[in-house]
Amino acid sequence: MKLACTTLGEGPDLLLIHGWGMNLAVWQPLVSELEGDFRITLVDLPGHGESPWNETMQTLDDWTQMVLETAPKQAIWAGWSLGGLLMQRARMLAPERLCATLGIATTPCFIRHDDWPHGIAPEILPAFARELESDNRRTLRRFLALQVQGAEDARATLLMLRKEFDARPEPRPEALRVGLRLLMETDLRDLAEDSAPPARWLLGERDTLVPMAAGKSLSGQVQVIPGAAHAPFLSHAGICAAVLRELKSHV
Repeated sequence: MKLACTTLGEGPDLLLIHGWGMNLAVWQPLVSELEGDFRITLVDLPGHGESPWNETMQTLDDWTQMVLETAPKQAIWAGWSLGGLLMQRARMLAPERLCATLGIATTPCFIRHDDWPHGIAPEILPAFARELESDNRRTLRRFLALQVQGAEDARATLLMLRKEFDARPEPRPEALRVGLRLLMETDLRDLAEDSAPPARWLLGERDTLVPMAAGKSLSGQVQVIPGAAHAPFLSHAGICAAVLRELKSHV
């Protein structure tokens, strides 16, 4: 099974991995900033956008291996939200394939624990899972709104997010269920490798899903974008593009 992908631009290789429920079109504002700097590979996650779905794709490693099979042999990897979990896992499984990484609004663990106060309340994602069973589209629309909640320009960012979401086929319900389970169950905090490729992180000051306080517990250089929520590459594409250009020296 091959994941759907698009490659455009010229320069060092850059891979962009979207988040849960979205598709590769969501990166368009950032791609417009970077086409002259990178050869950019955009990938649809399993069962998202135009990528096929297979019921055997049940684990984070399954999804990560599919992305590794699609990715350039060596590239800078940037992952947003769930895509950031795959990026982090690839960094552990195949560090030689990643020249550098940029985690955007992502952490090693999305759910709050007693020793990890930087995650989502444990009851939120299971509630989304229950709602998916009755109304996929309404649940996804609600999740889109949650991603921009608190941002300076929340309305404009939400309209952009909805436009890009609608640009490709809706995700498969089975893929949504597995993706939510990956967000709920994955904890990569104990698997970080100091010897892995250089890591950068971009967090939104007003992100309600990945609190900026998580930056204190991340290994690598962390930058918080003032006024941004969970989709800073849409609301602050120029800042995200500037950080990725800084990583070109690692290619």
